Amino acid sequence: MSATDPHPVIAAARAEAPDRRSATIRSYAALGDSFTAGTGCDPGERWPDHLAAIVGRDSPRFAYRNLAVEGATSTSVLDQLGPALQLEPDLVTVVCGVNDVLFSVRPDAARYARNLAGIARRLREVLPEVRILTATAPERWAFLDLGPRTRARLERGSRRFNMVTRAIADSHGLGLLDVADHPGLAEPDNFVADGLHPSAIAHRRAAAGFAGLLGI
Repeated sequence: MSATDPHPVIAAARAEAPDRRSATIRSYAALGDSFTAGTGCDPGERWPDHLAAIVGRDSPRFAYRNLAVEGATSTSVLDQLGPALQLEPDLVTVVCGVNDVLFSVRPDAARYARNLAGIARRLREVLPEVRILTATAPERWAFLDLGPRTRARLERGSRRFNMVTRAIADSHGLGLLDVADHPGLAEPDNFVADGLHPSAIAHRRAAAGFAGLLGI
């Protein structure tokens, strides 16, 4: 892949995107866990920062808040809704669920479904025209030092949660960046040293993928 070629996740998002520029986005709120909060990433290098720079470039009074918190479960993300609604965003990204799997030996997919659907419903109740984007999570953890039983549990839980994410995105009209089984997850440069959180280049790739969902 040359320096000018799009990463496969970017190309896939562009292929699914409509051939038009998105309507003007005047405000953007990012909800989620460490993936969105940018754990292991320098300030300004998080994918929501890049996405905000892309979608807000044509709006002189553009407003952006990243409300994500490291370690947040889908239940914790519900607490981010209030501050997000105060911004009256035109765009919301909400990516969560990984910690529901990581922090429990019996991840509750039904609770995750209620939480993600509840977030989408609440946003649309208050802001009927808001655009909401979400994403699936990795189903392989190649760079994490895990025992075989723990690895099997995490991969099994991730697959179940990704099925829920796809179903909620479909039923609630959310834009979905589906990277669960993406080949880039086997590339070391997409992760920081802990093997879990995305690197700066992966954050840029994620931002481009989300922008593609918006038709940009």
